[in-house]
Amino acid sequence: MPATAPPAGLSGWFNPATAPFIPLPEIAVDPDSGTTVGILPVWLQTDEHHDVRQIIAPDLLHSQYFGYGLHARAFAYPSADLQWSVVAGIKERVEREFDAEYQSGRLRDERWSINGSLIYDRDGTPRFFGIGNESPATDETDYINQQQLVQAQVGLNLSRAWQLQYTGREQVVDVLPGTLARIASIETRFGRILGVGTNDLLLNRLAVIYDTRDDLTVPTHGMECVAYGGLASRRGILNDSLYSEAGIDGRAFWPIAPGTVLAAHMALRYLPSTHNVPFWALSSIGGDRSDIGGEQALRGFGAGRFYDRDSFATSVELRKTVASFDAVSTTVDLELAPFVDLGRVFARASTFPVEQLHQVYGLGFRGVARPFVVGYVDIGFGSEGVAAFTGLNYPF
Repeated sequence: MPATAPPAGLSGWFNPATAPFIPLPEIAVDPDSGTTVGILPVWLQTDEHHDVRQIIAPDLLHSQYFGYGLHARAFAYPSADLQWSVVAGIKERVEREFDAEYQSGRLRDERWSINGSLIYDRDGTPRFFGIGNESPATDETDYINQQQLVQAQVGLNLSRAWQLQYTGREQVVDVLPGTLARIASIETRFGRILGVGTNDLLLNRLAVIYDTRDDLTVPTHGMECVAYGGLASRRGILNDSLYSEAGIDGRAFWPIAPGTVLAAHMALRYLPSTHNVPFWALSSIGGDRSDIGGEQALRGFGAGRFYDRDSFATSVELRKTVASFDAVSTTVDLELAPFVDLGRVFARASTFPVEQLHQVYGLGFRGVARPFVVGYVDIGFGSEGVAAFTGLNYPF
C-alpha cells in the first residue's frame, strides 16, 4: 500500500507530526502570579537522530495583573556537553525580564566545567508573610522584586563523578512597594524590615559534588550529592559577611519498572552566622523549584511562602511514562508523576528539622522530548488550598 502523503495546507498545522511548529495554548495558574493565558508557537530543530537541538518559542499572553505581554525565547543544545539559552519578555505594566544562561563541560569529560548566568528581572507578584514556620496567611503582603544578577560557576572535574565547584555571584535586589489590588504592600504591614529598598550581595561558595546520574536533564538512575559552604557580603571579600552558609543537597533516581522512575530529593541549609541579612536571602520554602543552596519546592504554596534562618525540604515523586507521540520530527513522552513535598523553616540550629513539616500532595503532568527538554504542569494540594505551576525542567 503506498504511503499516505502528509496533510497539506492549514490542516497540516494541526497534526503534531507534520506541523511546521507546535501551536501550544499557554495557560498558567500560579498562587502568586494569578492566571495567565496566551498562545505559544514552538519551532523545533532536530538532528538525524531526532534529538532536539534548538527551540524557538515566542509567545503572546495576557496576565491577570499586568495586561498583555510577549516573550522571545531561544534554547540551543549543540551537544550533550554544551547548552545555552536567552529569554526576554515584557508586559504592559511593571514586569520585565532578561535571562541568558550558558553551560559547557556538562559531561565532565574535560578538566573544567563552566556555567554562566546574566539576569535582569522585575517581578510584581512576590509575596511576604513574615518570618517563621507558622507565618499566617492573613499577613500576606506583596512587593516588586527588581534584581540584577551575574553568576559564574567553575567546576574542577576530578573524575566523571567527583567535582570541586566554585560559585561567585553578584546580586543587586530592589524591593519596592507592591502594586496588586486588595493585597497590602510589604511596607504597610512590616515597615522597614531588612531587605526593603536596595541591597547588594556578593556570594562566594565552595561545593563538593558527587554525581552518578545517567543524564542531567532526564535522569533515570544514579544520584547527585552536594555539600557546600559559603560567605556572602555586601561588597568585597575580606570583610564582615552578611551571613555564612552550610548545607547538603541530595537527589536519587531508581528505575523500578520499564518507563517508571522513583525520584527523591532532600535539602538541608543552615546559616551559622548572620549580620543584618535581607529577608529574601534567608532560607525559604515554597513554589515549584528546588535550587541548590536556595529556595526549595513546596508545591502547594507560592514561591517564598515561608522564610527563616534555616530550612529542611524533601520530595518524592513517581515518574511514569503513559504515552508517546510524534511532534515535528521528534518524539514526545507524556509522564504522570504523583508527588509528595515536605518542608519547614526554623530559627535555631538545635531544632529537629523533620518535626512540624508542611505537607503537600499532588500530581505532575510532564512532556519530555529527550534528551534535553522537559515541560511540566504540577498541581499541589496543601493546607492553604490548591496551587498550580507550569514551566521547563523537572523540579529537582
